[in-house]
Amino acid sequence: MSSAGQLALIGRRSVSRTFRQPVLVAPVIIFPLVLLAVNAAGLASITELPGFPTDRYINFAIVVCFVQGALFAAITAGTELASDIQTGFTDRLALTPVRRWAMLAGATAGGASIAVVGSVVYLVIGLIFGVQIDTGVLGAVTLLALAIYTALAFAGIGAWLAVATGSPQAVQGVFPLLFVFLFLSTMNLPIDFIQKDWFKTIAEWNPLSYLIDGMRGLVIGGWDASTLLPAIAVATAIMFVTFAGAARSLRKRVQRT
Repeated sequence: MSSAGQLALIGRRSVSRTFRQPVLVAPVIIFPLVLLAVNAAGLASITELPGFPTDRYINFAIVVCFVQGALFAAITAGTELASDIQTGFTDRLALTPVRRWAMLAGATAGGASIAVVGSVVYLVIGLIFGVQIDTGVLGAVTLLALAIYTALAFAGIGAWLAVATGSPQAVQGVFPLLFVFLFLSTMNLPIDFIQKDWFKTIAEWNPLSYLIDGMRGLVIGGWDASTLLPAIAVATAIMFVTFAGAARSLRKRVQRT
């Protein structure tokens, strides 16, 4: 069987298994939208500050939903793959001619597919509630594509954690740490509005800030390569490093077993 066929078979299994579990799907859709509603209502007055880039906070905050969805994708993908490792399915699969990259990418397809569905829902809900995208229809399509690309990259984080630990509980235990990184970014304020030096320094170096700013630029900043290209570069780097690390860890795990 070709590599594409292997990927399709493993991916189909992952997607069908994931969507049969509403407990995995519902949080990805609901939680980011709830947090968006809370922030849009509670932080609306920030738009009155001189120099704030938009007069409606929902325009500023909508992109955080996409990054949150990607984080959920990472945990879901990692949890499902770790479950396969724990039950021995991955070891049995490794005895077949299936390629390692197809095994990893296919196993994370379920988590990534939830993020794809979530990204579409976030965009539609945002437009319904008045989000205005400065870059127009093409910008909305680009925003959706970047969000999906980010979710695929973050699925690699889950895959790496799953193969390294082999424990669904260990993967889920990393989830709060990932959210700490989200809150220590430009999630709620532009970098120039952050007053605390330590917070500003962390936000400036935080990879999530680049992703958020790249998506946000499409909504409220127009076409700006200085924010869009770094976001694509960061997502690409995350995807390359994490899936490469997962493949290396999988090779060692198979050798041990």
